[in-house]
Formats: sequence, structure tokens, C-alpha cells
Amino acid sequence: MIEIVQEYWQAYLWNDGGQLSGLAMTLWLLVISVAIGFVMSVPLAVARVSKNPWVRGPVWFYTYVFRGTPLYIQLLLFYTGVYSLSVVQSSDVLNTFFREGFNCAALAFALNTCAYTTEIFAGAIRSTPHGEIEAARAYGMSTFTMYRRVIIPSMLRRALPFYGNEVILMLHATTVAFTATVPDILKVARDVNSATYASFEAFGIAAALYAVIAFFLVWLFRRCEMHWLAFLKPQSH
Repeated sequence: MIEIVQEYWQAYLWNDGGQLSGLAMTLWLLVISVAIGFVMSVPLAVARVSKNPWVRGPVWFYTYVFRGTPLYIQLLLFYTGVYSLSVVQSSDVLNTFFREGFNCAALAFALNTCAYTTEIFAGAIRSTPHGEIEAARAYGMSTFTMYRRVIIPSMLRRALPFYGNEVILMLHATTVAFTATVPDILKVARDVNSATYASFEAFGIAAALYAVIAFFLVWLFRRCEMHWLAFLKPQSH
């Protein structure tokens, strides 16, 4: 174990020769996927709870497809399936984008986590206390102002514990990125295993890194919950 860490620590942990390490690549893939998914999911969640079926229906179909099919299949479709289409190969922009494995992985992960996050946020909107909505209407707020100042902030606070679980699950899901030749932690571990045949050590180091990241995310979301959900705690007298 010590020999492998001494020889391959740069590939696992640190920038080596201008190329991102496995840890940095995993974190960058997680951050960009979660960020894009979060930004997209807020308006989609509002559309998901709309009373208009023409607004609600397409969002339901999108979340149904991406939650109902394996992420691994989605990644393969973007990485190999979409790139084989003639319309993609004939476009310089699309050809350049889908040629990169990282772009395909980030797109697949972002759309996947966006589908789950949309349903989480939509459920939080549906569970908004009716009194908050009535109070906003009593103040004469328009629908847009009510969503901006009351419903969406309340939704984000109450959905925080569930969203934290989704981010951690997304971290675990990044392990399939090696399929698109993305040099993440698992890809580095597979390369180390191929070079040394020390499977336990190679994958053990990868497991430890994923555990450290997951524990950090749990701590971070717990701190956020303590700050933004403090009003839900029983008040001491």
C-alpha cells in the first residue's frame, strides 16, 4: 500500500504534468454536473407543478425517462450513440463537443441529476404550507413575486436534506465516467491495478477518497441544514 501511494499519489491526488488528477477530475465533474442540474431544475420544478398539462407534461416525460433508465446507458448514448448521428458529425460545434468524453459525461450526469432534483423540488413546492401562500396573496404579491420571494426560498430550505442525498448519490454515479475515458478516481485506480496487479490497494485507495469526499459533503449539508432549517428545531423555554 505504501509503495503504491508513493508511486501513484500524483495520479490520485495532485496535478501531474498539467493534467488533472483523478481527485480533481472527479470533483470538477461533480461540481459542474450538480451546478448545471440545479440551475435547470428550479424552473423545471415550477413547471412540473403547473396546472397546465402542456407545461407539466413535457417535464414529467423528461423526468420519467431519465429516472427510469440507467445512468450508464444514458452515458453510452451520449458518448457513442449521439456522436454517430450524421447531424452531429456534419456540425463542427456538435462534433467538437461530443468528441470529448468529459463533455458527454458532464451532459449525461447533469441531465440525470436534474431529473431527480426536479422531482425533489416539485415535491417541496407541493408541500408548501397553504398559510404561506395565503399570506403572500394577502400582501398583494403577483404569482411571479410569490414564487420568487416565498415559494422557491421555502422550497430550497425544506428540500435541503433530500438534495444533499442526491449530491452524494451523484458523487457515487461519477464512477461510470471511466466509460467515456474520463480520468477520474476510478479510472486512475483501474490503471494502477493494471500496472501493479495490486487490486486491493489500488481500489482501496479509490474507496477511501470517495469516502472522504462523501463525509465532507455530509458535513457541509449538515452545516447548511443547521443554518437554514434552524427554525424547525424545538424552541427551548
